[in-house]
Amino acid sequence: MVNNARPVIIVKKKINHSGHHGGAWKVAYADFVTAMMALFIVLWLLNTSKPVKEAIAGYFQDPSGTGEKKGTSMTGSGEALAVSKDNMGQLKEELQKSMLQMKDFDKLKNQVEMTITQEGLRIELLETESGTFFDLGNSRPTVKGQELMDMLAEELGKLPNKISIEGHTDSKAYVKSREYGNWELSSDRANAARRLMQTKGIRADQVSQVRGYADQKLRKPDAPLDASNRRISVIVHYVGKPPGPGDIAEGIKSAEGNKYKSEKEEKEQ
Repeated sequence: MVNNARPVIIVKKKINHSGHHGGAWKVAYADFVTAMMALFIVLWLLNTSKPVKEAIAGYFQDPSGTGEKKGTSMTGSGEALAVSKDNMGQLKEELQKSMLQMKDFDKLKNQVEMTITQEGLRIELLETESGTFFDLGNSRPTVKGQELMDMLAEELGKLPNKISIEGHTDSKAYVKSREYGNWELSSDRANAARRLMQTKGIRADQVSQVRGYADQKLRKPDAPLDASNRRISVIVHYVGKPPGPGDIAEGIKSAEGNKYKSEKEEKEQ
């Protein structure tokens, strides 16, 4: 009997693979993400304030020392760098650089003085005969006064240091009203400066004192009618509470006690 069934033929196709990719793509992706993160960090650093940059640089130079400092602006989450007696000169330089960037500041440079004193950094906005930062007899800042105070508020608002604001006049009598004089004008100008600066960066709890001195602290005692006696003073205090009358009296009392003690010891010897 003849078997007519066809034989079964099995065809096997051999597929050539180009090779397994493995995890190489993961490494490339990780490198890309790292590069992007580094780019964003550099862009952030370029737009931060100088105290922040110094704090970051200080950390890498000395992690156990300056690394504990945190620099920030008002919108940041860290604690701003405090200005002490050691770096008050640096604040003065930074403010001077910021002022130079203001439009037409060349016309105002002789009307702004900054001096480091026992209280801190004293910033004086000096008036001219025609008025620069305030119109004559007026407590409302001029446009130039607003621009300069805005800049100061933006820079000083980044600091934790307390500030005081003073108003001064010359010895010329205020003639517009019998019920309003130099005492009221100096106080109103200091308060006007405070209100304006608080809207531009100064915190409400940052202002420790607002003082109006009228003509009792003349800048030029020999020329009581000189226009520069009319001025606004902004004082950036060193870290700590500004000394009050009680602290000064206590210091004098302590000094007198030490002097008496020394004289007594010399007599006994």
